[in-house]
Amino acid sequence: MKIEIVGSLVEFTPESETEAKELAAVWATVVDCVGFNKKLVPVGEYQPPKTEVARFAIEK
Repeated sequence: MKIEIVGSLVEFTPESETEAKELAAVWATVVDCVGFNKKLVPVGEYQPPKTEVARFAIEK
C-alpha cells in the first residue's frame, strides 16, 4: 500500500488486488453517502521498530 501526504490529505493507493479489496472494505465501513461518515481515530502508538502496526478505532 502506498501512502502519500498531499497537503492536508492522506492518499492510500493499493498495490495489489488484495489491498484494493481491503481498502474498498474500509471505505464501505467508514463512508455513508446517505447519513454521517465515521471517523478513524488513532489508538495507542506507532513507533517503528518498537511497534509494527498502526491501529485506528472506527468512531460512530
